[in-house]
Amino acid sequence: MTHSDRIELKKSIQEELKTLESEISELLTLLAPIKKDCSLDTVAHQSLKQEQNINIQRYEKTRKRVIKLQNALIKIDTQEYGVCQECEEDIPIERLKIMPESLYCVACMNELGM
Repeated sequence: MTHSDRIELKKSIQEELKTLESEISELLTLLAPIKKDCSLDTVAHQSLKQEQNINIQRYEKTRKRVIKLQNALIKIDTQEYGVCQECEEDIPIERLKIMPESLYCVACMNELGM
């Protein structure tokens, strides 16, 4: 991986982190506890609870991705970044551009059942 590849990946990670942090802020506003409102019937209340559960799952998934991207940003200037943790071969730059938090090459991911 070239120095310019690392710079490009760094910028991409930083932009993605900004986007995800904004999404997390929006999701946090949607996660306020739902109180039983007398004007809502049971079906409407259940629908709100389901929507909140979906938002909780989105929040957790987004938060996990933020952590992975932050770790990638920390490692990007080290020799271990972009190297598969299983086979120790370079992860293709095309894959890192799509998923900069990748720890494994596609072949090893498939072999490991991920």
